[in-house]
Amino acid sequence: MSLPYAPRFAFYDGKSQSGSSTSSFQTIDPATAKPVADIHTTTHSAIDAAIASGQKAFPAWSATPPIERARILQRAAALLRARNDELARIETSDTGKPFTETSTVDVVTGADVLEYFANLVGGGGLNGETTQLRPDAWVYTTKNALGVCAGIGAWNYPIQIALWKSAPCLAAGNCMVYKPSEFTPLHASVLAEVYAQAGVPPGVFNVIQGGGDVGAYLTKHPNIAKVSFTGQVTTGQKVAGSAAGGMKYVTMELGGKSACIVLPDADIEQAVDGAMMANFFSTGQVCTNGTRVFIPEAMKPAFEKRLLEKIQYIRPGDVSDPNTNFGPLVSKPHYDKVIQYIKHGITTDKAKLLHGGPETPSWLASHPNKAYQNGYWVQPTVFTNCTDTMKIVQEEIFGPVMAILPYKTVDEVVQRANNTNLGLAAGVFTNDLNSAHKVIAQLEAGITWVNTWGESPAEMSVGGWKQSGVGVENGRKGLEAWVRNKSTLVEMGGAVPTVFAKL
Repeated sequence: MSLPYAPRFAFYDGKSQSGSSTSSFQTIDPATAKPVADIHTTTHSAIDAAIASGQKAFPAWSATPPIERARILQRAAALLRARNDELARIETSDTGKPFTETSTVDVVTGADVLEYFANLVGGGGLNGETTQLRPDAWVYTTKNALGVCAGIGAWNYPIQIALWKSAPCLAAGNCMVYKPSEFTPLHASVLAEVYAQAGVPPGVFNVIQGGGDVGAYLTKHPNIAKVSFTGQVTTGQKVAGSAAGGMKYVTMELGGKSACIVLPDADIEQAVDGAMMANFFSTGQVCTNGTRVFIPEAMKPAFEKRLLEKIQYIRPGDVSDPNTNFGPLVSKPHYDKVIQYIKHGITTDKAKLLHGGPETPSWLASHPNKAYQNGYWVQPTVFTNCTDTMKIVQEEIFGPVMAILPYKTVDEVVQRANNTNLGLAAGVFTNDLNSAHKVIAQLEAGITWVNTWGESPAEMSVGGWKQSGVGVENGRKGLEAWVRNKSTLVEMGGAVPTVFAKL
């Protein structure tokens, strides 16, 4: 059977490597559950070859002046923008996200980050510091590339995450071996081709394909200098532990159970819009989702009334339709996981189901594309009267499941919001910016918002606290994660200071 997309293989030495595999699997369109491409798992020997390709390219690429690297990466960003809709359709086929989302967010924000880091290094972002220690001595620092680095992507924002990792990596003078998620692998070889077309030398950006065993072999490899991973906490702990054993640099962007706090003076309209963005955008498959929505007791009835009125504006359906803004979950295993959480919320947690539930969405029966009935569609679901001890409140669901938690005082809500071992994101909705700053300052999270939710521009360094991660991505601090610093003290006094002089 002919599939919509060409087979995907490993990519190294500047080209696709059809001999890099002895087995394959298929990637599935979540909207229809139909296969869209054959993906060939990279063998261990081919992973070795990809890393060796990076090692061969590293000396010349790291020695290339930053301004020249910047020009190449700027061309790549321009190519991504020129191919935006094509790449967005690939992302829609792979993730199930509506084209209205992938065409305006996924490729665009990835290209923004690539352009940001190209401009940053081109404008002196890799310059060190100079300190006059005393009249005849000074200290200078330099920023040096690490070597060949590993990037492990996630399935929810495939090309965006690939660019969040590869952009600062390559801009700093490193080479990368990148493994996409086995659930959303289509973008990786296309990105490699874009880099090559822009002038990135062979071996600087390489791709391998496969599941967790492929990723484990890559991250444990002795010739990998750094591992950058995005994914769930339990996997990240294993990856970080393995990398630490080899004294590798790491960046870990892991999960969250973030608090979306509506303060008593907040505008209900804005609060509802924010809570919906924090729970239902991208079908809830966003690590920074604010799935614990804290509402003042007195405001809860009005908030829930307006929320139910606005839920009708969630429009599932044909993912290519310009009116669709809600897609399926990414895979059958993930669909089963989310449905189990919803059932647990009803039967075991005994939360009040305000909207949605585990049943098949009713619109599927009348949809003209009967293949959609096999897709991984779920209803946007809202539980209310939730308590902090419920499983649906404590654990990351990674689906469109909102938990409304009433509270009495601001001091109480801050304490409850922080009562989790995760600390990725948090947000506050209020008309009083003084209150906003005071509450934000007390929240134990690395990414915070006031009167908005979810935006992570290239200029904004983002990273989790607690078990939600190590290090940051994007912004000026994001570049620092891809270099090692060298300090040099220069003595110009004409004599070597010594305690071993003749008395």
